[in-house]
Amino acid sequence: MSPRPEPVVSVLLDPDRAGDSLIEDVRRGLGSQPRTISPKWLYDDRGSELFDQITKLPDYYPFAAEHEILSDFAPQIAAASGASTLIELGSGTSEKSRILLDAFTATGRLRRFTPVDVSEATLRQATETLAERYPGLRVEAVVGDFTLHLAQLPAGDRRTIAFLGSTIGNLYREERAAFLGALSDVLVAGDSLLLGVDLVKSADRLVAAYNDPDGVTEDFVRNVLHVLNHALGSEIDVDGFAYVPFWDPHMERMDLRLRAEMPQRVRLPGAGLDFTLASGEEVRVEISTKFRISGISGELEDVGLPVRQVWTDRAGDFAVLLAAKPTG
Repeated sequence: MSPRPEPVVSVLLDPDRAGDSLIEDVRRGLGSQPRTISPKWLYDDRGSELFDQITKLPDYYPFAAEHEILSDFAPQIAAASGASTLIELGSGTSEKSRILLDAFTATGRLRRFTPVDVSEATLRQATETLAERYPGLRVEAVVGDFTLHLAQLPAGDRRTIAFLGSTIGNLYREERAAFLGALSDVLVAGDSLLLGVDLVKSADRLVAAYNDPDGVTEDFVRNVLHVLNHALGSEIDVDGFAYVPFWDPHMERMDLRLRAEMPQRVRLPGAGLDFTLASGEEVRVEISTKFRISGISGELEDVGLPVRQVWTDRAGDFAVLLAAKPTG
């Protein structure tokens, strides 16, 4: 019997570079109008823990809907992809990964799994669990930012890159096009993308999904201010902001903001920023675009990744698409 492959964790996020990236994002986002904070900074270790709690909330349907799709169709997905390497961007605790891994390993083709996440602590814990559950599988984890490190993902074999949870909806249209284009550039003929997208539905359900009565989502969004205070030596009054989630019907997206409840001086020494927020002024922290299958299929077609198959949950709330780089 061959020895069990030891899991490998590669850290591509240089702490100095991560700090520079945060400073660049803060200067660009908070130093202009309208003021924004990149949602990537929501996911420190505490933010990852809070988001894991969100996925278990009764009104937060996206996790359960996508979980249902994977549970029902993972064998079909594995057969259609034909991959021997599975890469998951923004893998988090890798809970959904295990459904896919069970199906992919059952094909007898899967040799390697690469979870990618910005939270090193979350990733290391998940990696040990996966290595024990799949003793014959090479687990090669990457601590990295999927917007920066696509070109450094493992190459070779036939790859499927999974980007689940409708994380794609957190990107603005221009960012989304650039990201999908960059992703298409790193894929070779026969490689595929497994993309999870939340679908357009009633505003009431959407707002309820992002405004739970226990305030977990509010704590998650507000946590980004703690991140700024810690990383940039600032003293933002975290409790001086109200959480404001709303549905934007024109852009078909949820918009998650923090509203200053009184005038507040914001000093960010680490980023060289010093400004005043007026009472009622809002800072956009995250968007969550909802999709129509025809629309996202067109976006994928535009970057050379035609959709081969689509699966939805029984209620039609969520979709998982398999798009592939053509072989001919």
